Amino acid sequence: MSSSPAIELERVSCRFVSADGHATLALHDFSMSVARGEFCAVVGPTGCGKSTTLSLITGLLRPSSGSVRVMGRPVEGIDPRIGFVFQSDAVFPWRSVLDNVAAGPMFRGQPKAAAHELARDWLRRVGLSGFEKHYPHQLSGGMRKRVALAQTFINKPEILLMDEPFSALDMQTRTLMHDELLQLWSASGGSVVFVTHDLEEAVALADKVFVLGSRPASVKRVYDIELPRPRVMSSVRYEPRFIDYARSIWDDLRAEVHIA
Repeated sequence: MSSSPAIELERVSCRFVSADGHATLALHDFSMSVARGEFCAVVGPTGCGKSTTLSLITGLLRPSSGSVRVMGRPVEGIDPRIGFVFQSDAVFPWRSVLDNVAAGPMFRGQPKAAAHELARDWLRRVGLSGFEKHYPHQLSGGMRKRVALAQTFINKPEILLMDEPFSALDMQTRTLMHDELLQLWSASGGSVVFVTHDLEEAVALADKVFVLGSRPASVKRVYDIELPRPRVMSSVRYEPRFIDYARSIWDDLRAEVHIA
């Protein structure tokens, strides 16, 4: 069982039916495999079904046909081994930074004192020591994202799903967050599925990039990104191979964007 992929979607189709009875096919014959410890990015036209794949992995959605497996077993509900970082800040506005980060361990039964000690350690790791008593509205966008990363990694997820988590940040802050994410991921050994519209972000972060077609989405092409690690975001973008990957992926994606 340990040799099985961390995530496997096999010939999945997913259909939504609206209240007026109109059916929309979001995914069709969709297959994707993510190895254990692998960082994968998913790119595709707006509305093609990228985020739907994450909902299938978490068990929030069930496929209309095909199979979804996590760690070799069929997905049958919410899996505590999976962490999720959303596009919007999923923090409790009425809680301090420390209490936000400690919430996960406490929900899982850890005593408050132990959870707070662990949260302080994670706040140190993401560069937020000294901000324990602050509230989310007192933080910058980048700092709130650091809280979100600490909230997620404190629970030691074996799989991390990320849905355009840095899209609202300015370029400088986003670059810093990329480096932060890669450091946390390399230390955790987990698997990542990172949904993004930004092709350069996908190439800079990932071991593998899945290019999706227009709705109903299927995998058009998979790129193995053979850039050395560790990667420094401020310099990797200027490497010739990086530019070649980004150009090739855009060539694949351009026609799908026009169709969408």
